[in-house]
Parts: sequence; structure tokens; C-alpha cells
Amino acid sequence: MGKIVYDVQYQTSMAFLISYYFYLTGLSAGSFMISTLSYGFGFEKFKPAGKIGVVVAVILLLMAPQFLLMQVAWPIKSVWNHFVYLNPVSAMTYGAFLLMLYPVNSIIYGIFMFKGNKKWTRIFGTIGIPLALAVHGYTGWILALGVARDYWNTGLMPIVFLFSAMVSGISMMILLIMIRDYFFTKSRDVNYDLIYSLAKILGWLLVVDLFLVFCDYSVLLYSKLEGQEVAHFMLFGKMFLGFVVLENLIGKVIPLVIVMVPKFRENNYLLILAAVMNMIGILAMRIVTVYGGQVLPLM
Repeated sequence: MGKIVYDVQYQTSMAFLISYYFYLTGLSAGSFMISTLSYGFGFEKFKPAGKIGVVVAVILLLMAPQFLLMQVAWPIKSVWNHFVYLNPVSAMTYGAFLLMLYPVNSIIYGIFMFKGNKKWTRIFGTIGIPLALAVHGYTGWILALGVARDYWNTGLMPIVFLFSAMVSGISMMILLIMIRDYFFTKSRDVNYDLIYSLAKILGWLLVVDLFLVFCDYSVLLYSKLEGQEVAHFMLFGKMFLGFVVLENLIGKVIPLVIVMVPKFRENNYLLILAAVMNMIGILAMRIVTVYGGQVLPLM
């Protein structure tokens, strides 16, 4: 008796909307961390990035949940259920609290910063650092808890999300500071000392980010059959262009070369190109991670 084969695509329940939510949350966390380098850690060189960093962080974090709500068809009631029906063993419950506390703290931090109150700015900036890390680490944590998805189910996922958030946030801040200084100041003097310092930080974070990717895939390639299938699917299969070319080559390797070589880093056009490429690459990383983790059948 012959077998009947149906041409039915494997269902992917999450794609672009969740990816945009993760991406904007990461940009917010990254820009907030840059904002606190001066007001939280005392690095005066980064003070000109403080105000623009916190403003952008708040705006992006207010935008990000809209994509999450669109993904789940706007059930506002489900948000409050996390508070009314508290579940201490649910990751999403902690995420709901973080998504409430982080923007509130950021707004208070920004208010004190604009008022010039250094004491309370430092206090709320310090409080905001673990909140920013937790908010974006939580997005990777949610995926990592998908035990049936070999691509997601790794302890590296929250760390990968954190570092990718930092690199994309720094790239965005480089672009915004250059735009602000050139177009919205009378002197049109761009603070290149600040820009180049951010570029150097970006370079070392990209090194760590690429190392984490290497660790993840080197383990997958030598793991059980499902893990090997995921690695081959990403490296040599359908996701090759998205993962290898767009996310890593264009989004990380080329920007890394630009920001680590002084001659290239001090070329403003190349630096702008590196920042744009990195932001595009990290967006690709979010889409590849969310979509790619669902394409292969469950364990």
C-alpha cells in the first residue's frame, strides 16, 4: 500500500511583528546603557550622549510593545492578567513587570537628568542598568525556554540578545549624535571624540558577539541530530543569505573591520556605512532567529 504525501508547509506562528518587538526593545536597552555611561558610571566623555540616549530609549520602548500586541491581536486584557493572576513560575509574568518598571524608571531618570539633579539622575540611572539588561535578556530568555526548538533552547540565547542589543544601540547612537551635531547645532561641529570612542566600544562588542555565534554553532554542529539539522539549515540551507550573508558578513564582519581599523574608523562615510550595516544586520538577526527557529519541525 503506497503512502500519500501532502505538500503542507510547516506552520510558523511568529515572524516579523515579534522580530520588530525584539529589535526595538534591544535598541532601547542599548541606547539607555550608553546614556548611563556618564550619569551612571561617571565617564564624562559620554555625557553629550546622555539626554539623547534616554529620550530615544523611552520612545522606542513605548513603540516596541505595540508590535507584540499586534502579534497577539491586541488582547489588552491579557496584559493585566499577568498582574491579576500572578504566576511566579511564568517567565512572561516577570516580563510584564519588567516592561512596566523599565519605562517608568527611564522616564524618571530622564526628568532628573533634564532638571540637572545629578544625585537622583545617578540613582535612577544605576537602577535602570539592571532593568535594561533584564528587559532585553528576557526576550532571549523567552525563546530559550522553547525546549522543543533546538535553535532557541540554549543558555546563550539571552546573552546573544544582550550583546546584539548593545551593538545595534551603539550604532544607532553614532548615527543620531552625528545627525544632531551636524543639523541641529549652530556650529555644526560633530563631536568626533565621542563618536570614535563609541565606535571603539562597538568594535569590541562585535568581537564578543561573533565569538558567541561561533560558540553556539560549533556546539550545534557536533550535537544531536536535531541540532546538526538546525546548524546546516542556517549555514548552508534556506537561511544562508539571511544568517551568513546579511546578519554576519554584512551586519557584523564588515562593520567590525571598519571600526577596528583607525584609517577606516576616522572616515565618516565609512563609519556611517558601518553603523547602518550593523543595524540592518541585527534586524536580520532578530528575523532569522524568530523565523528560523520555527521552520524545522519540533523535536
